[in-house]
Amino acid sequence: MISGIVASIIFVGCLGLIFSEKLNRTITSMAGAALMVGVGIGLKFYTEEQAITSIDFNTLGLLLGMMILVALLEPTGFFQFLAVWAGRFSRGKPLHLLILLGTITTVFSMFLDNVTTVVLIAPITILICEILGINPVPYLMAEALLSDTGGVATLVGDPPNVLIASAAGFNFNDFLTHSLPVVLFAWLTALILLRLLFKRELAVKPSNVEAVLKLNPRETLDDWKTARKVLIVLALAIAFFFLEEWLGITPAFVAMGASAIALVWARPNIQETLRRIDWSVLVFFGALFVMVGGLEAAGVLDALVNGLQRLENMPPVLLGVITIWLVAGLSAFVDNVPITIALIPVLQGLGANGMNIQPLWWALVFGAGFGGNGTIIGSTANIVVASLSERTRTPITSKLWNKRGLPVMLATCTIASLLYSLFYPLFE
Repeated sequence: MISGIVASIIFVGCLGLIFSEKLNRTITSMAGAALMVGVGIGLKFYTEEQAITSIDFNTLGLLLGMMILVALLEPTGFFQFLAVWAGRFSRGKPLHLLILLGTITTVFSMFLDNVTTVVLIAPITILICEILGINPVPYLMAEALLSDTGGVATLVGDPPNVLIASAAGFNFNDFLTHSLPVVLFAWLTALILLRLLFKRELAVKPSNVEAVLKLNPRETLDDWKTARKVLIVLALAIAFFFLEEWLGITPAFVAMGASAIALVWARPNIQETLRRIDWSVLVFFGALFVMVGGLEAAGVLDALVNGLQRLENMPPVLLGVITIWLVAGLSAFVDNVPITIALIPVLQGLGANGMNIQPLWWALVFGAGFGGNGTIIGSTANIVVASLSERTRTPITSKLWNKRGLPVMLATCTIASLLYSLFYPLFE
């Protein structure tokens, strides 16, 4: 009893610090993990060996492999090339530019980290908007919102997907058949809604279209040879993701194998490449796994499972829809990664007690993915874009996000709930 209370206090306290942003999330999670293990040893409910075994190395391997590929692609100028191309192809028309930049962001966020995608595309977007003399806010917000939306579509698109796939045994094709169709409808809904929400801003006629048309996309490509090599390897990795079940290999093996091939082929400055990897994300994940392992060892998750078992008489469709909105609401204020890591063993416990949890996994995917769009702090991509917007005359504020971002989150969650309800048998 005491061990469960103490473990819960540690975990909830860490979530509170992560939400408040008073302390870096990686530092918070490391301190929480160390405290959980220390208290666990003292109260004899958790050991160092249990802490190590609680870490999902399949998830970490997949994330690291994809990070290495992104780190190789980042300095080549490929993303900047796409942004400049979009500016030229749209011929400076605001709505066309919004659709093109939003679509590019959506597609790349399906395969690359959302934060990396917006970090690379957003600065060029600001530059193009400055040249055109138009407000960059609609485009920046579209990139943030659609990066979160697009990430829901594939196994590698968003960290919660990786976590859920590892726990539920989903493969790359499972996401294409279950999640991608929902994302396509959500993406279209988001674009339509953004068009309406930013109607006034998009109606402003650009003042300097000719300057954008003179931009040469090829000049942004600093290293086309390396970009071509990495893109070929990335394409091969995606192909193997499709075949992983047939070949009997894991996504982590594919990602790490692809990154190794890319490193050997491209032969970059390895120190520079490793510097571009966000190691803090991997540490953050590992520490969260350790904390959740402590909750499980202390019996907290079993207690939650026993409490939720009372819901087994609830209509399954209704339970799934409630899960979508509950997780989305939590993910709007707290990073969706700790929410997902905490809920995975709860769902596994419900499954062990005889409940059909297959549809609930997909409800968790949709809630965690779409929920982050609800607030300016709901996802790291949102925070990054808001920070970059401070360089402009019209910074993105929490008040502005609540007016323009929250409706998109509500709309995409509604779409997900409707499709989940209408096609529920397909999620079983």
